[in-house]
Amino acid sequence: MHWQTSRFKLELTRPWVMGIVNLTPDSFSDGGQHAQGSQALQHAERLLREGAGILDVGAESTRPGAQAVPLEDELARLMPFLREAVSWQVPISVDTYKPEVMEAVLDLGVDIINDIWALRQPGAERVVVAHPSCGVCLMHMHRDPQTMQLHTMSGDVVSDVKLFLQARMESLLAQGVDAARLVLDPGIGFGKTVTQNFELLAHQAELMLEGRPILSAWSRKSSLGAVLSQDGVIPQPSERLSASVAAALLAVERGARLIRVHDVKATVDALKVWQALQTAAAEK
Repeated sequence: MHWQTSRFKLELTRPWVMGIVNLTPDSFSDGGQHAQGSQALQHAERLLREGAGILDVGAESTRPGAQAVPLEDELARLMPFLREAVSWQVPISVDTYKPEVMEAVLDLGVDIINDIWALRQPGAERVVVAHPSCGVCLMHMHRDPQTMQLHTMSGDVVSDVKLFLQARMESLLAQGVDAARLVLDPGIGFGKTVTQNFELLAHQAELMLEGRPILSAWSRKSSLGAVLSQDGVIPQPSERLSASVAAALLAVERGARLIRVHDVKATVDALKVWQALQTAAAEK
């Protein structure tokens, strides 16, 4: 199995760690810490040194309740960073749902579009169809960032997410998009309750449609905070390191091959232990 992206064919015989670079002042986890140009580049370089295989760059927060960012502001945050980063010869993913941003960054040489709307915004499908080798991550989101946690999903969450991802895949396949370009993200925290998020993790293998890989994004999420809470006190996102690493390992155990994280070194170290166990088991 592999993931075809603009410049790279990523073999998925092992998990890939996708390091998060937030160019936003209001991200739920590290808003503003790396938003300036030189700081963002230094942060990205550090993530690569720590073992990230892919950089996922975003310039608009999608935390619950976040307000949309104007197109011009998103491009102003992204483009200076990307002009430098695309020269590093590592896979670059851009987290955006705006077709105009997709077109600009793909024309610049970006490898992957990571879209919380799964290309449902008008014109988004057209852009990725017109760039015939870029990688695409299709994510499930219930409602939108402004309302998703006010009115969470009901019913059979695993079945509903599966049907949604299947429909989004079929729409792209019908337009000639190669399945090798697609990965699927169940959208942990995007309009789901804590219980529903863990149901999706428990049944994650059911979401590997057409054999396509799963991207797992549990890092520092509020569901982990809810599990860790004591006496009603919920740990801050930066205090959820151990739980984030545990969730990443559990996702990999259940078939995920792409792990989107803030804490790259700790995740990479944990995956080395996991890989050593897999190697030992195979040699027995």
